[in-house]
Amino acid sequence: MPKNIDELKEKINSVDGYKFKIKVVANSKINLIDFGDEFIKIKITARAVEGKANKAIIEYLSEILKIPKSKISIVIGEKSSIKTIKVVQ
Repeated sequence: MPKNIDELKEKINSVDGYKFKIKVVANSKINLIDFGDEFIKIKITARAVEGKANKAIIEYLSEILKIPKSKISIVIGEKSSIKTIKVVQ
């Protein structure tokens, strides 16, 4: 598991279709990313209703990774706090 944003970017650039697990904390005061051993924890200000948190996660990842939103998808866990994200090049 990557330990910081630069390692995550390296992994994404090294392979097409890189997948990683995240744990989401919705309805937070600020957007924040924290790298752990098992998964990446993402705090997001959006509420977990009607897919708003999922959309916000993709937008936030797009912003911090500097890649288009269309390259990021949630492949497992649409309705769960633990999600698998896939990034394609």
